Amino acid sequence: MVPRTDPLTLEVVELIGTVVARYHEEYEEAAAEHSLTGAQARVLGLLSHEPMPMRRIAQRLKCEPSNVTGIVDRLEARGLVERRPDPADRRVKLAAPTDEGRGTAARLRDSLHFAREPLAGLSEAERTSLRDLLRRMLGTD
Repeated sequence: MVPRTDPLTLEVVELIGTVVARYHEEYEEAAAEHSLTGAQARVLGLLSHEPMPMRRIAQRLKCEPSNVTGIVDRLEARGLVERRPDPADRRVKLAAPTDEGRGTAARLRDSLHFAREPLAGLSEAERTSLRDLLRRMLGTD
């Protein structure tokens, strides 16, 4: 497949890059306000949806399981995460947020305004269209 280099495609790629950079910048700032690294905040955010084993966290974040172990160790030391046996397989340990961890994850999410505020200015149909286009780009539609 030959990459598209027409001006519109190049502009869209540049805009996506700018959005991603701004999102990461705001995410890192919000994490720091909660005395977390960006990686710790991402793990805590993932776990706030559901407890999961280290391997799955690593797959979702596209990093090595040993990195996730260190991040979870630091979150556990702060009382934000705990390890517990997986009810489906007691040999597997799940990382799960504590009540304090869930609260921190919620406050972190609430402090991220970069994407949420501009999206609120779009109609529901525009947000739906944007979501569907992004899913299509990612191959998850």
